Amino acid sequence: MEFDLSSGNEYIQLNQLLKLLGITESGGIANQVISDGEVVVNGNTERQKRKKLFAGDIVEIGELKILIKASKN
Repeated sequence: MEFDLSSGNEYIQLNQLLKLLGITESGGIANQVISDGEVVVNGNTERQKRKKLFAGDIVEIGELKILIKASKN
């Protein structure tokens, strides 16, 4: 799966990404999943809820992999 950053946005926060993509039902659940160590960013378990994700970052949760891409606009 790929996520394109919006024009003018250089990053997205990890908890926002999980909520926006519908991986979690709410921001609160996203925060809990991150706190529980269920999310991996670039090969490392990530516990920072507001970790800034930039183009090229790879987020993994369960079997799902998400590549962050720069918007082409």
